[in-house]
Amino acid sequence: MLKSELIERAARFRSAEDDPSRSLSDCPALVLNADYTPLSYYPLSLWPWQTAVKAICLERVDIISSYDRVVHSPSWSMQIPSVIALRQYVRPSEFPAFTRFNLFLRDRFSCQYCGSPHQLTFDHVVPRRLGGRTSWENILTACAPCNLKKGGRTPKQANMPPLVAPIRPTSWQLQERGRAFPPNYLHETWRDWLYWDIELEA
Repeated sequence: MLKSELIERAARFRSAEDDPSRSLSDCPALVLNADYTPLSYYPLSLWPWQTAVKAICLERVDIISSYDRVVHSPSWSMQIPSVIALRQYVRPSEFPAFTRFNLFLRDRFSCQYCGSPHQLTFDHVVPRRLGGRTSWENILTACAPCNLKKGGRTPKQANMPPLVAPIRPTSWQLQERGRAFPPNYLHETWRDWLYWDIELEA
């Protein structure tokens, strides 16, 4: 069975039987690349149903699966797509953007000094006053108490060695990080296209 600490994190697949009562705003389409892999895992590549329908009409995507909901006009009707695939492959960039969210994802949403997941901010390993740059290799996720405790010192001066040295991650590394943080809701038609690394035990 699933390890107890991962149960709450595990994705919850809802049945298509719930679709007739589903609000249209709750019918996003999972977007796959032309090789049938998600464009991104975290945040998961989702389009609102209106965007998905427009892309279908423009023949930019193929429908893989659909909800049981139907939208229609006087002249046509269509089941709302739940999984679509791009017709042209989009090559992912090798390195992700340097953003606060991607930084937290790289560091698994935990302080790199004490491991706490609370009151997260970021810290310059080498302080700016000592010439430290704002870059992947010099920024760590830190909780507010550790950030305050370290102050304008280096980790060595503060006797606070980081748990992991900061690196510039590749997009693939962040994808792998993201697979450990599935969204709270997944439709059952997405199951075959997502591969969450949930550890099982006997």
